[in-house]
Amino acid sequence: MAVPKKRSSKSKKRIRKNTWKIKSLWTTLKAFSLGKSLLTGNFKSFFLRQTNTTNKKTL
Repeated sequence: MAVPKKRSSKSKKRIRKNTWKIKSLWTTLKAFSLGKSLLTGNFKSFFLRQTNTTNKKTL
């Protein structure tokens, strides 16, 4: 017969939830920082492939 599992405490639940939130916060900050550096052109460890738009002919 099925036996119900023991219930985890509220503090453990809160700790796990906060860990998950902190990880998502750091990921967001890193992405924002990368986007900001790409926009300002102040990046050193990221290679950006730029297309050459001056060679295109317009008719």
